[in-house]
Amino acid sequence: MKLSGLLVVLFLIFPEQETFGISDPRPACRFPPSQWCHSQEIAFECKVQKQCMELKAISSNQTVPRVSVAVYYESLCPDSRYFITQQLFPTWTMLQDIMSVTLVPYGNAKEVLSAASPFTCQHGAPECRVNMIQACIIHFTGNPLSLQIIYCMESSADVLNATQPCLQLYAPSVSWSSVDSCVNGRLGYQLMHGYAVMTRALNPVHTHVPWVTFDGEYTQENEDKAASSLFHLVCELYRGVKPPACTGAAVKLSRSVC
Repeated sequence: MKLSGLLVVLFLIFPEQETFGISDPRPACRFPPSQWCHSQEIAFECKVQKQCMELKAISSNQTVPRVSVAVYYESLCPDSRYFITQQLFPTWTMLQDIMSVTLVPYGNAKEVLSAASPFTCQHGAPECRVNMIQACIIHFTGNPLSLQIIYCMESSADVLNATQPCLQLYAPSVSWSSVDSCVNGRLGYQLMHGYAVMTRALNPVHTHVPWVTFDGEYTQENEDKAASSLFHLVCELYRGVKPPACTGAAVKLSRSVC
């Protein structure tokens, strides 16, 4: 954290010290705010031990890797759609600071040697098209926009027809023509081929979708937990200081009214 940012945090969380010309009746500490957390002795003298410990926890938390969640799925698979809309997106909405998401829209598709149709999909040609559309959207928008767009699509009654409205809603700067060109051109094939390679490289080999890995690993235990509460599993797997959403701790917010 830069010094300027640190000072702002310190002034915000240490209201008992003299700031902005408002004097505290207790003796002021001899050190400037920039040194309050340099040592335990200074923190003790300035009566900010608890706040310095919290600040240290926040700083160290930033170095802890996020829980990496990769979802291998099919765009028209009912179970995939349910997991994305009922588990993945709500959990990411609350825990995006401690988790990263990778979407792989391929699933049980097969790569075939046919110029007319290089892929076959479990739910037919429409699913192959939507898979490729979502691959192109991921390519053009990245996270978190792609997750929001795909959630919008998967939660719609008609996934394919929801594509353009969802794209316009979350990524208006990305034109539909660019996505359509990707789907109908070589780029779309290259993206899907890449997802095919990723899916075939899974160890153990996937047997169904959605197939979810955590930090690159799959276990039946984690899959069962993710199916019932992905939120609690991500909180459990995160190695840093748990955010308030995980612990249920109350967060003190400044309250203003009109």
